[in-house]
Amino acid sequence: MDDIDVSIRVGEKIRAFRDSLGLSLGDLAEKTGFSTAYLSQVENHLISPPLGALMKIARCLDIETGKLFDQKGTAPFTIVKSDERVPTSRVASKEGVRYGYSYESLAPDKINRKMEPFLVTLEPASKKGTPYNHEGEEFLFVLEGRVEIQLGEYTDILEPGDSVYYDSTLHHRVSCVGGEPARIIAVIHS
Repeated sequence: MDDIDVSIRVGEKIRAFRDSLGLSLGDLAEKTGFSTAYLSQVENHLISPPLGALMKIARCLDIETGKLFDQKGTAPFTIVKSDERVPTSRVASKEGVRYGYSYESLAPDKINRKMEPFLVTLEPASKKGTPYNHEGEEFLFVLEGRVEIQLGEYTDILEPGDSVYYDSTLHHRVSCVGGEPARIIAVIHS
């Protein structure tokens, strides 16, 4: 499966869930606080949004975030071997332009999840994203590379072994610093 197919499915799933609820893009924009243009770009695979944005969209659609990634959530526990992880979103456009994120779910089939653990690869980006907020909490642990974290007006650089835990209602942004990709464990609770 190529990267574009996986990403397109996430946008298509958002559209399908939105349509099944009889919501227009404007309705979903009002619920999420995102613009209709932003949501249209997500649904049409022009951008690959951060995990927090996907969680906010899922919450407003009244679904678990995992449903956007074809996660079934049927088992009381889940074990994922390293060769079984599936990258979820890697590119921002159908032309293959890198947006800066790829995600691998670390617990796809756990039923009634209260948190979502991901292995996230942050690519060096030419442009920093806009800080955003959503309900919940996040914990990030840096495995490789350097990561800039912005929390409200506070900014810091995290290196391998560093971590941060914060309330997601605080406007925040996470980005790769330097010319090499960074890898982090992200655990998000909503």
